[in-house]
Amino acid sequence: MIQLHNVTKQYGPFTALHSVNLELKRSEFTAILGPSGCGKTTLLKLLAGFMKPSSGEIYMDGRLSASKSELIPPEKRNIGMVFQSFALWPHMTVYDHVAFPIRHHRHTREEWKQDIVARAQHVLKLVGLEQLFDRYPSELSGGQKQRVALARAIAPLPDILLMDEPLSALDVELRMEMRNEIQRIHRETQASIIYVTHDQGEALAMADKIVVMNGGKIEQIGSPEEVYTKPETAFVASFVGKCNMIKGKWDNGQFCPEAFPWESWPDIGITDSLKKEGLCPVRPEQWQLAGGSAEGLKGTVLSVQYQGKEVHYSVEVDNEIWIVHQPIFARRFQIGDTVSVSVKAAKRIEVPVF
Repeated sequence: MIQLHNVTKQYGPFTALHSVNLELKRSEFTAILGPSGCGKTTLLKLLAGFMKPSSGEIYMDGRLSASKSELIPPEKRNIGMVFQSFALWPHMTVYDHVAFPIRHHRHTREEWKQDIVARAQHVLKLVGLEQLFDRYPSELSGGQKQRVALARAIAPLPDILLMDEPLSALDVELRMEMRNEIQRIHRETQASIIYVTHDQGEALAMADKIVVMNGGKIEQIGSPEEVYTKPETAFVASFVGKCNMIKGKWDNGQFCPEAFPWESWPDIGITDSLKKEGLCPVRPEQWQLAGGSAEGLKGTVLSVQYQGKEVHYSVEVDNEIWIVHQPIFARRFQIGDTVSVSVKAAKRIEVPVF
């Protein structure tokens, strides 16, 4: 278990992390999600032991790992690290990359050190590289290089696997493939994975728990479904999946939009914190589109994007642009059409597949 107590990190006058409190369970897949500059990579570096916090403490399995005055360095922690840039050594073969941590990691099991070849072969088979053991990085594709980096990290079977945007350099197809590989390896190794990303799709698809960060602070912690369907702040609602933020007033479980006071919308599962701010976040799939003569707010279709199973519309309503997703079998509209927009009756929101 990893515990962070009021962890702050400053770089001169700039504060990258503000009094972060976080608890990560053993064998859990945790995604640290947020935009560039939110502090997620700084948090990962602190967990790796690359630097000390400016204040606060970090505990691993009940042992103080880092504070302002103390630091257990990376080589003395039972961790593995997968970098965004792969960080492979050009003069070493695939086998050499995997054998290196088995030979030198202080937490490697003694029986594995006695038979490095057998352990390396097992790990390479786990990531599907057993036939490429004698290749050099220059002879590998991007996906194969990422598998080598992953194999190197898991070879000594670390308790904690830290991953810093490991798929960002890959194309879409390879990212999807590697998502499945990382999930499979997580199931087989049972390592605690801390996965830093700015890609909401990766976080929703892979993680057991998502930590959403913004401006050096934690905005929300929860399961992918909780974060998507029950956002606690306006930032989470807009960052994790597209969301239309509507201002207005809540009264007896009904929402009256500020721009349309004659409207009354049902509670579609909005958290109390957003109700107190007078906000109603409406996901694109929670809108209902109908012809201009139907009941609802009148709008004009500005754009139409066919997405296979859905059609995505941009609709201008009273000088605001709302994003609306409709199923492929629903009535189609064209650019310039006048439409009626209404909120669907309250029902369980499905987390989309990215």
